[in-house]
Parts: sequence; structure tokens; C-alpha cells
Amino acid sequence: MTGHQSLDVLIVGAGFSGVYQLHKLRKAGFSVQLFEAGSGLGGIWYWNCYPGARADSDFSVYQYSIEELWKGWTWKEKFPGQQELIDYFQYVDKKLDLSRDISFNTRVTSASFDTPTSRWTVFTDTGVVVKPRFFILCTGFAAKRLFPDIPGLDTFRGTMYHTSLWPRDGVDMAGKRIGVIGTGASGVQVIQEVGPTASHLTVFQRTPSLALPLNQSPVSVAAQTKMKKEMYPVIFKRRLQTFLGFQYDRLNSGVFDLTPEERYLLFEDLWSKGGFYPVFGSCNDIITDAKANDEVYAFWRKKVHERVRDPEMQRKLAPEKSPHPFGTKYNSLEQSYYEIFNQPNVDLIDLNDNPIVEVVPEGVKTRDGVVHEFDILVLATGFDAVTGSISAIDIKGIDGVSIGDRWKKGLSTYLGMTVPGYPNMFFQYGPHGPTAFCNGPTCAVSLQSTQFLSNANPSQEVQGDWIMDCLSYLRRNNYAHIDATQEASEGWYKRVADLWSAGLFDRAKSWYTGANVPGKRVEPLNFAGGLPLYVSLIQESARGGYTGFTLTPVTADAEAKL
Repeated sequence: MTGHQSLDVLIVGAGFSGVYQLHKLRKAGFSVQLFEAGSGLGGIWYWNCYPGARADSDFSVYQYSIEELWKGWTWKEKFPGQQELIDYFQYVDKKLDLSRDISFNTRVTSASFDTPTSRWTVFTDTGVVVKPRFFILCTGFAAKRLFPDIPGLDTFRGTMYHTSLWPRDGVDMAGKRIGVIGTGASGVQVIQEVGPTASHLTVFQRTPSLALPLNQSPVSVAAQTKMKKEMYPVIFKRRLQTFLGFQYDRLNSGVFDLTPEERYLLFEDLWSKGGFYPVFGSCNDIITDAKANDEVYAFWRKKVHERVRDPEMQRKLAPEKSPHPFGTKYNSLEQSYYEIFNQPNVDLIDLNDNPIVEVVPEGVKTRDGVVHEFDILVLATGFDAVTGSISAIDIKGIDGVSIGDRWKKGLSTYLGMTVPGYPNMFFQYGPHGPTAFCNGPTCAVSLQSTQFLSNANPSQEVQGDWIMDCLSYLRRNNYAHIDATQEASEGWYKRVADLWSAGLFDRAKSWYTGANVPGKRVEPLNFAGGLPLYVSLIQESARGGYTGFTLTPVTADAEAKL
């Protein structure tokens, strides 16, 4: 690519959203380039190559709904692992001829908007500078790694890895003394993977992981062939109709609308299905009613105790009182996580009782004076999620203020895709969208349906299609740029906050609100009203000619510069 290239659209990030945008915008006739910091497609799956990494959505919904793609691809597992997902992205790349418009190993470092030309100037770590008219951030919700602030971390003499910076050729962990700090999703997956072969495993836990059974299984070619004849199109349409963007939804009854016998049978059935069924396929008041929530936690706790033999381990992993309302923090999915703690070579350190004091060359020292010696230390400490991947880039809007500095005073977005004062900039799967409560590909895909739209465009939009249609509208009507109004942004913030406070979420400290990041402002980062409501709201704006935005026409002067 040449140094100062002008183009219609620059996309940042080659995960599900970025790849989809590249494909759709090219088809719509826009000149598009995509910059990706990694050397291959996959987004979070490119980076998360640690042992046991896999999707938390089953294969039928964790893919593109583009017919030419799903007709030719066959999955191996119900919940695809990292390598299978990378294979899928390579297949998508070949089918859609994507790489010709992608610059790999290119990290965007800063960007600024020039009002007279209605263009962004975008800088990269390779020295390449581009000037797109539209700037689309598909950087994902989990790209800015979070490292623990532990004294002496850099003095450890063994090998240390963050789960999202795992060596691509793997690590031999068999027969090693391993320490894992963190029991979120990546921690759970690493622990159950390395536990059986480690000489000794020590897990440092701050908050018990209220993990749900994955219920993994292989999927046959015959079953998928049958699904492709009729079921796939139905599932792809159905996932736009459900709260979480899956093929199943919450029930129309509350926990105490059922008899004790009905509750027992329902909970058992949902447990056997695996995945997120026990939370998002269950009664509709689990996240809003504390007593209903307690019922679910009691059932979960009983299930865990049945799998863990030692009473002290039971207490640490599934205490009598829930550490937070069930489902208000991310529920990791597991296969053998709890059985690992039955092994004699596994220790579990409760950091509330015995916190880490420092890391020393030999390992980790806790408050009781014990030095836990390790060959390998794994940091499963997560991310500055939802906002971090955007604020990590020095993006300056029309007032010259970096978006990271602006958001320190309070998050501001409109429709969970735009920010006032940053014209012609869009983002997907980020702040104030349904991010934490939506199956990722559902936010990126297009379905041929007229359920919500009555105009000439037959697409049922979520974020990817909404942005594409918006750009097409601006081009068709000769607008130079679009910018969310401050009033609309404040209204959106209030809506997000009201939906958040209607649930039990405020009783949990999690990445859902930024509470996992020291010093970060704690506030709702996600739209918690469910996908159907979100879809109706963003489409309402589009139908009204993009209400909540200021649209600036192209002037004769500006037209010469565009």
C-alpha cells in the first residue's frame, strides 16, 4: 500500500465483524482496506491460542449466515476449538478472496478527523498513513490485555505467559509445576486442560467461577448435511429474535410460577443441554429477582458439590452464599474443571483469605509466608474489556480530545456504534452495544428477512448491516459526514443505565462495568435489554433518516477534496 492513500473505508480488526464488513462493503462498491495487527484472520481466535481455548457458542450460530460459506463448511465439534475456528477463517478468506485487501502485521496507533475534508487521517506502527472517509473499528471487546499489579512480577525466573499472548507453536506443560492466576473463562479452560498432566498445579482464585457445563460432543457430517437442507436458515433467522442472539430464548414464566417439581425438572433439563441454557434459556426473572436467582444458585451449587469430594474445596469453589447473583458475571463453560480439584497434585488458594504478597524468582509468595514454586506462571487475568481496545488507540475527534481521555469522564456513545464529536467513525461489538449479551457473529451477520424492515433493503440488520446501510445512505444522498448529537448520546446513556439497573448486575464486580480494571470508572458498558429491543431501536433511527445524528451535506468546496 502506498503511503498517503485516500479510500472510502478503513476497517481495523480481522475478526468476525471486520471480515464481514470488508466483504459487504466491497460488494456495495466502496473502496475498502482492512488493517490487522496479527499475521492472520480470526480476531480474538488468532490471539487466544492457549491450551483449551474454544468458543462458548455452538457451531450452528457461531458462523456467518452467508449461504456460500455455510453450504461448503463442515464443523467437527459442537463447540469449536481455537484451531478449528482458525481453519474456518482461512476457509472464509479463500472463498471470499479477502486477503487482497488486508494489511497484516499493521497496528493502528492513532487517528484524527479533518473537518474541511471530512476524512480521517490514520497512522500505523509500520509508517503507513491512510485517509479514509469512514473509519470502522472492529477491534473486539477483549483486545487490551490486563496484567496484574503484583510486586516483583518481572523477577520470576521461570516462564510466564498471559493467556492472550500464548506462543503460537504451543508450550510443553507436561510434568511442570504450574501456577494459574485467575479463574475467568481463559483460566477455567487452561486449568482443565493442563491439570491432568502437570506435576503440580496451583490455582489462585479471587472469585469462584460459577461455571456451567459445556456438554461438548462431536458433530457428524450427516447431521450437518440434514441441517443445511432446512434448519440453518431457520436458526439464522431465529437468532435475531432472541435475547442473546442464540437459537433459544428465555421462558415466559418466572421461577416461582412453577411448582417445585416443575422447577426441578426444568433445571435438570437445561443443565443437560449445556452451554448458557441454565441462564438464558431458563425463567425470565433469574437476572431481576433475587429470590429466583438464589434458587438457581442453590441448584448450581448442588451440582458442583456432587463433583467435588473435599469439603474445603467445595466451600471454596461453591460457597453457601453466592459471591454475586448468578448470571450477573460471565458464566464460563467447562468440561472437567471441577474434577481437576479432586486431584492430589492440585491446590486452590483463596486470595480473599490468603492474598498474593509478591512474585519472587522462584514463584509466588502469599501472605502466610509460603513461596509457591513454579516452572510456568500463567496470567489468566483478562482484559480492559469493551472500551479498552478502542481507547488504546489515540483517536482524536473534532475537538482534538483523545477518545480515551473523553471516556475517563464517563462513557458516551449513541446506539452503541458511534460517539458524538467523532464523525464518520463507527465501531462494532463495543461499548453500549449488546456486546456481553450477544453471540458475536450475530452482531456481524446479515439475514434475508423483512421482519423489521419495510423499505427496499431486504436485510435484517444488526450492527454490521446497519453501518453498511448507513454508509450507502450517505453516499446516495451526497452527505459528507454523519455525527451523533450530544443530546442523543445522553439519551442512549440513560437508556443503557436504566436497563442495567433493572437487573441485579450492580451487585457484581465484573468486566461488564469495568470494575476489574483498577482506576477505571465503573459504569454500565453493555446494552442489557436484549437483541430484539436493540435491533428495533437502531432501525428506528435509520428509518427516520438517522435520527439522533447531524448529517452534513457535501459542499462544492468539500466535493473537490473528497
